[in-house]
Amino acid sequence: MVLSASLTSGSPVLSSPSINWRDKGREIFAEAVATPTARDRGATPQLVASLRKRFVEAGLNEITVQDYDGTQAMIIRWPATGATTRKPILLLGHLDVVAARREDWQRDPFVFEERDGYFYGRGTLDMKSGVTAMVTTLLRLKSEGFKPRRDIVLLLTGDEEIGANGSRLAASKWLADLHPEFALNADMGGGLFDNSGKSLGFRIQTSEKLFQNFTLTVRNPGGHSSRPRADNAIYDLAEALTRLKAHRFSPMLNATTRAYFSARQQQESGPLGDAMRRFLANPANLEAADQIEASPSEIGMTRTTCVVTKMLADGANNALPQLAQANVNCRIMPESSSDAVLTELRAIAGPGVTVAAMYPPYAAETSPEHKAVFEAYTHAVHKRHPGVAVFPYMSPGATDGTAFRTAGVPVYGVDGIWIVSPEDERAHGVNERLPVGAFYEDLDHWYDMVKELTK
Repeated sequence: MVLSASLTSGSPVLSSPSINWRDKGREIFAEAVATPTARDRGATPQLVASLRKRFVEAGLNEITVQDYDGTQAMIIRWPATGATTRKPILLLGHLDVVAARREDWQRDPFVFEERDGYFYGRGTLDMKSGVTAMVTTLLRLKSEGFKPRRDIVLLLTGDEEIGANGSRLAASKWLADLHPEFALNADMGGGLFDNSGKSLGFRIQTSEKLFQNFTLTVRNPGGHSSRPRADNAIYDLAEALTRLKAHRFSPMLNATTRAYFSARQQQESGPLGDAMRRFLANPANLEAADQIEASPSEIGMTRTTCVVTKMLADGANNALPQLAQANVNCRIMPESSSDAVLTELRAIAGPGVTVAAMYPPYAAETSPEHKAVFEAYTHAVHKRHPGVAVFPYMSPGATDGTAFRTAGVPVYGVDGIWIVSPEDERAHGVNERLPVGAFYEDLDHWYDMVKELTK
């Protein structure tokens, strides 16, 4: 595969004769990826300490480290210079990553490596590149003597991948009195290119699906395995999950996805574009929604999705199971609700299967279009990719932004990385990677965007 020069190259931009920020960013990125911040490895405090040292050395001293739930979060505040009436801005990111087993990867997932035009390692895509870009931006601006005209607050949580309690604590307690005008989230946004180098647009996230786990449970008297029963907890659960596999939730459009598909259909002249146009004309068109969902880059964009992620059963090898249970993870459209999905899951599961929600989900509102944010994001994107489409986006996955949207803070996913779809869509998967050029562009993308919004 050969990509155009605009996708594979980037030149260093120096703000000081003594600091090459491209090299400094790579140094921070390499350290972050090599620090195993998956919950089973427990190294998040190590990365917090290292980043804290960098900020202190740069003269950014208003730092709070929060211990919670066996991990840490860090808050860095850069006060405005002089009196200001402008509200603060909040920068969001998370330091933790999902677990990665060495035997599943071609190389050690916690060894940072550059090869074949890519950076490899757990967190390169989700989301230590974005963390690095935000951290480097603040260090770079500080080194230049920049004087922000509003407070800049950076929140880096330590548990987004395993519950996101850090963002809930931050929104309700740690930063409850901050009252930012908006938050910029590095965990979403960015661009897609196909393998010919054609742009599929850059996305600014304005809404996200609700994250909710449900348990499906079957109980049975059990017995000796030599005397099989007509009913069996594992079989009954398997039949319910098979029905779930075949089920399709009703498609729907909202303001964000209508704007998204209106932009995307202009880029797609073939069958996918035709399906988008039919879906826009009739959001109840199940065939069009299914065709859209078959595209790797569009999965989850037309409807609520639910999928089994874990199973367990009790008993011995020579005993009939008395309990079989599955975790079903749902990503719920903002216009729907946990209660509505629970009712639908119970109908799918049928009698004999107990379905329960594990905890109340947050009801995150869609963030309204913010002129200054959209302009700053578009300026930063077009500086590197002139003329590409930029449009609102609803992320199928949830982020730390959910807690702040719920608290009434508008949140915008504005990262500037790009990947080649579908080859590079490896977040949470094996051999995670990020194009080298995309990383270096993101460093300057965040620098330009934050500077524009705070000067």
